[in-house]
Amino acid sequence: MEMALYVLAAALIIGGLLGSILPVLPGIPMVFGGIWLAAAVDGYRHLGVWWLLGIGALGVAGIAVDFVAGTLGAKRVGASRRALWGAALGTVVGMFFGIPGLLIGPFAGALIGELASGNSVLRATHVGVGTWLGLLFGTLVKLVISFVMVGLFGLALLFG
Repeated sequence: MEMALYVLAAALIIGGLLGSILPVLPGIPMVFGGIWLAAAVDGYRHLGVWWLLGIGALGVAGIAVDFVAGTLGAKRVGASRRALWGAALGTVVGMFFGIPGLLIGPFAGALIGELASGNSVLRATHVGVGTWLGLLFGTLVKLVISFVMVGLFGLALLFG
């Protein structure tokens, strides 16, 4: 039974790493779930509470970056307040529509918000592209954080 749980933990970690890129899977929570499962099966001998809290805090930061990345991208290109709200709302609404929603939602929200502020279509498109670039950067940061979580897990197994 232990071996099956370790295999499940490894599958969660690998799936989580893929989920850091693919918006269909909850990447960071899967990585943390796999790490926690492996620690539990091990009886928390190598990975204690402090390691888990540190890895968990890193995971929470990664999830936060994921949620605000599009808004920060819009802000970086000088978006209006309405466009920032639109990008944030588009991200939340887009999550319910899978990959297309996550790609189109923040862009459309920023675009509509910028148009509602009375700016031109060209300016609104510029803000939408800035939102997309923010999402791309957020995905990269999320992937790096996922690998750091796995690396810390490896360190804890070696030295814990």
